[in-house]
Amino acid sequence: MLAEWFPNLVLAWGLQMTGVMSPGPGVALILGIAVSEGRRSALMACLGIGCAAILLAVATVVGLAAIWSEVAGLLTIVRLAGATYLGWLAWTAFRKAINPPPPPTARRVSGRSSILQGFLMQLINPKALMFWVAIAAVSGLNLAPLPVVVLFVIGAFAVSFAGHGIWAVALSSHPFRILYARARRWIEGLLGCFFALVAFKLATAEE
Repeated sequence: MLAEWFPNLVLAWGLQMTGVMSPGPGVALILGIAVSEGRRSALMACLGIGCAAILLAVATVVGLAAIWSEVAGLLTIVRLAGATYLGWLAWTAFRKAINPPPPPTARRVSGRSSILQGFLMQLINPKALMFWVAIAAVSGLNLAPLPVVVLFVIGAFAVSFAGHGIWAVALSSHPFRILYARARRWIEGLLGCFFALVAFKLATAEE
């Protein structure tokens, strides 16, 4: 049974990994957390993103594209919520660019906030949602037996957490943090512009 569905799983996980490793709002969020709160918080954000991937993987199996088309107004609600959240992230980044906070200390930071930020970002991330819709369209996993579905969901979490974890480790590395300390105004300003642009595109996108 597994051998029969293995090509479908590889296709789905391959598409997911492509989305994970291509920079987008999720990576930008990890960047902001990594340079301001450190590696632990960045990895907690990756955990939140991975938990959201579980939810999206389940939605993919039950028919993600059908959910968008059949539930009236759902896409609009998600789109506007995403635009609002990204707008808040843009405002936060611009505030840091204008008045940079002091370098983060070694104090212990609760990971709950980072987990929640990662979870919410993944659920409203337009790039991620497009990849998941593509997975739903081509993988055929909505017809898979339960053991294959369970394996797919577990693998989706692993791919998401590991892939984003690579970004978290790289962006919280000592050389990058030195670069950030020297150019934090520019980096935060660019993050603010990126979040604001994506928020504007989401808010003005046509159905």
